[in-house]
This record gives sequence, structure tokens and C-alpha cells, in this order.
Amino acid sequence: MALTSERTERSSERGTPADSRSAVAVVWNSTVGKKAAMAVSGLVLLGYLVLHMIGNLKIFFGPADLNGYAAWLRTIGQPFLGHEWFLWIARLVLLAAVLVHATAAYQLSRRDLRARPTGYRHRRARSSYATRTMRWGGVILALFIVWHILDLTTLTVNPKAEPGHPYENVVASFHTWYSGVIYCLAMLALGMHVRHGFWSAAQTLGLNNPRRDRALKACADLLAFALTAGFLAVPIAVMTGAVK
Repeated sequence: MALTSERTERSSERGTPADSRSAVAVVWNSTVGKKAAMAVSGLVLLGYLVLHMIGNLKIFFGPADLNGYAAWLRTIGQPFLGHEWFLWIARLVLLAAVLVHATAAYQLSRRDLRARPTGYRHRRARSSYATRTMRWGGVILALFIVWHILDLTTLTVNPKAEPGHPYENVVASFHTWYSGVIYCLAMLALGMHVRHGFWSAAQTLGLNNPRRDRALKACADLLAFALTAGFLAVPIAVMTGAVK
């Protein structure tokens, strides 16, 4: 009996897997937990966007540079990793980040709508334009991701796709007016999303204070502008004939 009691106490002190899962569920179900999940997953996606934009700009150095860069991405980690393993690992991480970000955003939105007071004459003060557009901006970006994959990854909707030739595929895609328009509108939505999201993530993670607020806001503005301009440069260059 004493031995059983001792084991029970030890188990209680150490905690069980069920307790760990319960703790994760408690954190996830809290508003603070969902905001933290959105902030961390958003920063993961932001890091990817910066690297992706830099890679895209290689198009201005010609086909050899961009195609060579794309081929190099498929060999990262070799011989420890197999061909394209790194890309698939990165895709899975990005997919997980997108799912966490989107799920948390949707659930927080629903929670916010349920918490709004009803039956009162006075409405809550209007939020900033960026805040009000975060929801539909996220939907636009989600739809764009699907289009972008079909256009330049699977090449399903690209009219003149050449597997293994990303430079030629980008040029072929943006030679169609609708692809250029879709991409440009999505990048404008992305800039607004990044600007507001970066500032929100800083607040959620406790990085802001009165002394740093101005610097963080300036960083959000600069990052959003740089990403928007960097991504827009490619379709505009192709559509104007600067890149052929």
C-alpha cells in the first residue's frame, strides 16, 4: 500500500503525458495562447517571405542565375538529405505555420464577434484601416497561395510552362495580364498584412514599450514597403519588357 502511494506521488510530481496534452490544450484555447501562436507562426512565414523575395530578385541577373538558384535549392543538405528533401521539409513547416496562423486567426475572429455587446446604441470605436482589412486580406492571400502554387510550382495554369526552367516560367506567367494583376493585388494585400501583423506580433510577444514603439512601427512600415516593392518589381519588370 505504501509502495503504491509512493508511486502515485512520484507520478503526480512528474506529470503525465495526458497532463502535458491538457496544458497545451489550455494554452491553445486561451485568447493569449492563440495570439501567441499567430505571432510565432507569422514570424516563421515572414522569414520565409524575406528569403523568397531575395531569391525572386535573382531574375534581374538573367536565366542562369535564377535557374541555378532554383536547382541549388533542391540539393541543400546533400548527401545527408536526399534530392529535394530540404524543399519538402520546408514546405511542411510552412504548411504547418499557415494552418496554425489561419486557424488561430479564424477562431479569434469568431471569439471577437461573439464578445461584441448587443442591444446597445453605441458601437465600439472603429479600428484602423489595416486592422479592419486584416480578415479579408488574409482570405485574399490564402486564395493567392493556391493560385501561385498552381501557376509556378505545379505549372497547372501556366500557359507555357517548362519544367525545370523557373525563369522562363515566371516570364510566361506575367506575360498574361490576369496573372500580373492577380499577383500585384495580392502583394498589396501582403504589404498591409505584414505591416499590421508585425506590430501585433511585437505587442503579443511583449517586445513593445513606450521607448521602442516608434522604432517598431518604423520597422513594420519599412519591412512592409520593402517586401511589397521587392515582390512587385518582378511582375512589373516582365510586363514592361525590362525582363524578357
